Amino acid sequence: MKQSTTAWARAGAAPLAALASLTVALLAGCADTGSVRAVADPAAACAAMMQPIPAAAIGLPSSGAVIESATLVSASELSLTNPLPFVPPPPEVVVVPATPQYCRVLGAVQPVDPAAPPIRFQVNLPSQWNGRSLQYGGGGFNGALVNAVGLPPSARIDQPSPLARGFVTVGTDSGHQNAPGVALQAFALNDEALVNFAHASYKKVRDVSVDLMKRRYGQGPAKLYFMGSSEGGREGLMLAQRYPQDFDGIFSRVPVINWTGLQAAGTRMGVTQTGDGWLPPPLVKLLASAVLARCDALDGLVDGIVGNPMACGELFDPATLRCAGSATTDCLSDAQVQAVRTLHAPYEFSFPLANGIRSYPGWGWGGEAASGTGPVGGYVSWQTGTARQSLPVGPTSSRAWLYGSGAIQYFYARDAAFDPSRFRPEDFAPRVREVSALMDSTDPDLSAFRARGGKLVISEHLADYAQNPYAGIDYYRSVVARMGQESADSFVRLYTTPGADHVGTGAPVSVDMLQTLTDWVERAHAPQDLVQVDLRAVAPFAETLARPMCRWPTLVKYRGQGDPRRAASFECATP
Repeated sequence: MKQSTTAWARAGAAPLAALASLTVALLAGCADTGSVRAVADPAAACAAMMQPIPAAAIGLPSSGAVIESATLVSASELSLTNPLPFVPPPPEVVVVPATPQYCRVLGAVQPVDPAAPPIRFQVNLPSQWNGRSLQYGGGGFNGALVNAVGLPPSARIDQPSPLARGFVTVGTDSGHQNAPGVALQAFALNDEALVNFAHASYKKVRDVSVDLMKRRYGQGPAKLYFMGSSEGGREGLMLAQRYPQDFDGIFSRVPVINWTGLQAAGTRMGVTQTGDGWLPPPLVKLLASAVLARCDALDGLVDGIVGNPMACGELFDPATLRCAGSATTDCLSDAQVQAVRTLHAPYEFSFPLANGIRSYPGWGWGGEAASGTGPVGGYVSWQTGTARQSLPVGPTSSRAWLYGSGAIQYFYARDAAFDPSRFRPEDFAPRVREVSALMDSTDPDLSAFRARGGKLVISEHLADYAQNPYAGIDYYRSVVARMGQESADSFVRLYTTPGADHVGTGAPVSVDMLQTLTDWVERAHAPQDLVQVDLRAVAPFAETLARPMCRWPTLVKYRGQGDPRRAASFECATP
């Protein structure tokens, strides 16, 4: 999901006094990088940021960077919008975190190609700096500036924001700007814009931010971190793979790892939803109920969560819902059964993609009818839509059809009029391989990142129908196969959360991953099983639900007794 001035959250916030004292404690805990650095004259120091940045300060080709504004922003208090105390699940809550005084720097990295758009960025420089920086990832196809003021992925909102903790925070639009009436993917017709979106913009903006930190504080950061979700998770993996010297710690949540495979598999499913295979929302609910009836108890607790979706795949057959005789309601037609099977079947390529990948895994089971945060969960939002799929895409389209059809038209065919239902990867094999080499964050060789002391945490939500969590599991396995289990354990963690959808509803996902990363990078405290929570969004901000966050390959399992709202009633067990 893309960060903006507001952050989407599933939990509540602590009182401001508690947040203030907690910020002091966290800053004290950051002393390993040196004492907190205070700027003597914040207004003058901020105004001095207006000087341009030369191309020589940026490690990839550019025409340098211009600073468009440098504004000293006063400290502000946390605010909540729509904090209704519905538990469970918590409501959609719009959170504007408390911020300290900081210098907001807006600017643009200028392209080499005059026809390419600039890379816009925002760098937030706190007046009291802890010597670290945190760069935020984007979402979707980007094209909107990430302001890096909100909460990072999976954050507990009873914890201060990174900026409030003293981090310099950094965001970008990845080198193109969305416009009304223009397809989200149209930027890919320009080669430089495509490379910037794929990986280069994040490196360029990182280098710009380091230059600004040196200018503001007289030295660069002691440690650099990156946190991203979805597309932002892909960006984080790209940085570990392509630019291993640039970041010390990376959190990659629900990453779009095999980007090429996702576009192909999503479009394949979209084609099944253009005709008789379309599943209207009531039939999606029918399917979800049948899956729960067969698989909910696999983790020892009937709670609406399929805790072992891999085992569920061995037990549940959508054909059990096939219409009998002349029945046409409360059952699935043959075409609909086949559509469900299509989603859960691997997509096979006839030629290798980058890093030898030849397939995209089928999806798992559970969470089919999840509503998510607003209409962004489960089958309906991501795979089936609210009406039969068609072109041009519109409000009833699934996101897989919206994203995949545009990727085919602008990334592969490079023809806005191309009919994506006629797309066959083998017909565009050279171009598909070229895009795969740019976009797919599937390189298992992380030896350079490991050698520089980098730490990587990957988190997958097993009820995610936006991207496939099993692609993330496959990637982790490839890293282990390439580097060995002992080596991988020294710097990589994979966690999975059954029941959670793409944006983190359906099961608790809130955890202070920024502190987890800094503890691992700076104190050698390697994370083991963690705890994820939901919190009320109003006073007294109580914890309402907690579950273990289990290291792969273990999964959450109920112990058979104890309060199911408490993490202690569960264990991380090998299935």
